[in-house]
Amino acid sequence: MKGRNMTRWRDPAKDPRQEPKSNLITAEGAERLRGILDHLSRVKRPALSAKVGEAAALGDRSENADYTYNKKELNRVIARIRYLTKRLDELTVVDRLPADTDKVFFGAFVTLEDEEGEEMRIRLVGHDETDTTKRWISVDAPLAKALLGRALDDEVTVTAPGGETTYVITEIVYRDPRA
Repeated sequence: MKGRNMTRWRDPAKDPRQEPKSNLITAEGAERLRGILDHLSRVKRPALSAKVGEAAALGDRSENADYTYNKKELNRVIARIRYLTKRLDELTVVDRLPADTDKVFFGAFVTLEDEEGEEMRIRLVGHDETDTTKRWISVDAPLAKALLGRALDDEVTVTAPGGETTYVITEIVYRDPRA
């Protein structure tokens, strides 16, 4: 059976999407998610509800593009509100520094140097906060898993699709969540 909703079959035992995700989030990440939820609930949803009501009052809904578009958008916003509400209940906010700030743990800014001498600064954050432009990686990522618990000047070898890469930890910095 073919159709637009069909996807290719994946072995559940090997599917990376089936791996459990950590429920950790930084204090600023949780605040950002709460802000998004508040905006969707208080601003976006009422505005879309009003648009759907106005479009429905115009008459025949089957040929009313405004009604169809705004109804789909409203359903998308409601689904996002439901997801964020559920997700915020599941998350554990990490709002303090680790006991040993000389090692890499959740929330750390880590500077790595590869074999060619190029430096890269990353931050270990929760799954919901990842941002490739800022180089914030999920604590569940292979590189982050390899870094956890390591200290300054430790060598870390990570297997990636392009092969193995070895990094040296040159700096570990934490930002105080209460500051």
